[in-house]
Formats: sequence, structure tokens, C-alpha cells
Amino acid sequence: MTQTTLPVPVDPEITPKAPKSGKSVRFGGLRRIVIAVRQAHGVPKFMLWTGAVLTALFVITAVFAPLIAPYDFDTYQSGGKNFPKQGAPDGDHWFGTTVQSLDVVSRTVYGARTALEVMVLAVVFSLVLGVLLGLLSGYFGGWLDRILVLVMDALFAFPYLLLAIVTGFVFSGITGGGVVTAALSITVVYIPQYFRVVRASALSAREATFVEAARAMGAKPSVVIRKYLFGNVIQSVPVIGTMNAADAIGTLAGLGFLGLGIQPTDAAEWGYDLDRAIDDANAGMWWTTVYPGAAMVIAILGFTLLGEGLNDVLNPTMRRRRITKVLLPTFTRRLVTAGTAQPAGTVVTAKTAATTVPAQSAESAAAAPPTAAAPATTTAPAATAEEGEAAK
Repeated sequence: MTQTTLPVPVDPEITPKAPKSGKSVRFGGLRRIVIAVRQAHGVPKFMLWTGAVLTALFVITAVFAPLIAPYDFDTYQSGGKNFPKQGAPDGDHWFGTTVQSLDVVSRTVYGARTALEVMVLAVVFSLVLGVLLGLLSGYFGGWLDRILVLVMDALFAFPYLLLAIVTGFVFSGITGGGVVTAALSITVVYIPQYFRVVRASALSAREATFVEAARAMGAKPSVVIRKYLFGNVIQSVPVIGTMNAADAIGTLAGLGFLGLGIQPTDAAEWGYDLDRAIDDANAGMWWTTVYPGAAMVIAILGFTLLGEGLNDVLNPTMRRRRITKVLLPTFTRRLVTAGTAQPAGTVVTAKTAATTVPAQSAESAAAAPPTAAAPATTTAPAATAEEGEAAK
């Protein structure tokens, strides 16, 4: 006897899929971020895209500063002729000139490049050190965790600007002045923030089942930290990085305003220009103050909106999904009546079908036998009292 095997319908949701390639697995987190950004709507979407546009404008200005600025940041003459001192904006100098006969446009554009360099170095240094120390402290615990927590709490207790000034003095004797010294002085301020966030996530993730299974299978601590902990504690780091980028620009400007930042002969810096423009503002020469200050505000606002938008989009506790209204299809059925021909394609809805009674012909009604369940009965109307007396 031959046995026939019927084909089994395949459900795409439960059918095992082929294993993903290494490239798709490697960029899975980036793909999730892109999907979350595309699904953003409302105020988070507005903040995210507004911050992205302002940040892109700041980055493009900083990268292409030599092509955008008409002069170098320390140029005070052209063609052997000095620029006017504290000159008002005109056709030759769109933003005017400073008390040192420097072009304000060039100083503002090159100030964006200096802020970008210091910001990138400070965020990268603090991110690497803070994440690494947070992973080690959260995974191993013990005396290492106690020492690192004590040091980070001590650094976190200092006002950030005072801490940056102190570390700036310390590093200036080692690396000298310049962009690297300013970046290192700001780095110390942000390391405790990354350390706290990563350590808290590592403490909860190290007790997870998959980490216990990896340790039971003999995985080394370096393998567990690199493959299992790092991917689970890094989600909130990009949001903190954008926030620190905005704060780093303000901290650098504060150091420059106090005269403790980058030297004016090394690079253009917005805080230093604002410090030199205080007397000009009191004298009514507004252009030396407005443009560097506006550039600094736009850069800080861009990174702040970008960080807040990313936090609202990527944080599952704050993310709101769109609710779409579900419309159920109308139930329809075809009615076929006896004795009457319905045109082809006649469809009656359920509401109409509930109030429609199929019609029967007279012949079918006469031919139908009477049913026992419903016998025919005749009920005479009751006579009234007046009619009874009249009959007597």
C-alpha cells in the first residue's frame, strides 16, 4: 500500500529562517536605531531633526573653515594695509573687525573648528575611559569597585568648571597649551558620568542568565565583558555623548572667557573673543559680541536638541508609538429567494439581511402541508354585557 503525504502549509512566522550573515548581525544595533528614528513623530521628531540640522551646519562650518573664512584667524592686514580697528560691518568685512584689527567672520568660523576639535577629543577620551572603568567596576566588584566609586564620587563632587581649571593647570605643565590640553582638562569632568551609567548597567547585566551560562562554559572575563556586557550597557552612551558635546563647547568658552583656555596665537576661540568684546559692547560696538555669541548658542542648541531627541526616540520608557485605527471589513452575504430571480452579483449586507424576509409564491404556499407545531385555531371575540341583554 502506498502512503500519500499531504503538503503541509508553511507559516512564515514560525518557519525557521536561515542564519543571518555576520554583516547583518554586526549592524543590527545600527539598523534598530535607524528604524526607531524613522518611526519618530511629534515633538521628539521635531527636536531630533532640528538638532541634526543645526549640528550638521556647525560641523560643516568647522570642517570647511579654510574655504568659508575670507582670512586666517590671526590675519590683520591684506595687501600690506591693516584692517580698520573696531570697524563696523561693511562690504569688505561682513561682521566688522575687532579691537585687534581681526576679521570677525574669520574668527567666528575658525572658532567653530577649535570647538569641534576640543569637543571630539574630550568626548572620545572620556567615553573610552568612562566606559572601560565602568565595565571593570561593575563586572568584578570588590575592592576595585570601591576604589573607583570613591574616586569618581570625589571628582563628581567638584564644580565642573573649577575641576576643568585645576586639571588645565596640571596638564599645561605636561603637554603645554593648546587644543590637547583643553580637551584633557574637559575629559576629567565627563568621565564620572559615563562611569556611573555603565557601572549601573553592568551590575544588573552580570547577573543575567546568558552571562552565567557563558561563565559556566568557561569563558574568560575579557570575553564575557566584550561579547555579552558591552552590547547591553552601551545603549544610553550616545545620548550622554551628545549632551556632553554641548556642555564641552560651553566649558571651553568658559575657560577662554577666564583667560585659561587656548592661547589666542594658537587658535581662534569664542570665549576669548567674548572676553575681549566686553568693552566694545559697553561702547556700542555690538558686532564683536553678537556673532561669536550667536555661533556658540547655535552649536550648543543643536547638540542639546539632538541629544534630547535621541533620548526620546531610543529610550523605550519614553518612546510613544503611533496608534492606528483598525477598520473591520463589512460582513456581506448573498440572499437567494425561492421563486424570484435575483440579478447576478446582488449582495445584501448583514444589516439589510436581518430585516429582509424571503418571499414565497402562492403555489408553494398552498402546496406546503400544515405543520403540527403551529395548528390553525380560531378565537371568537368575547361578547359584551349589552349585547347579551339585547339577545334575551
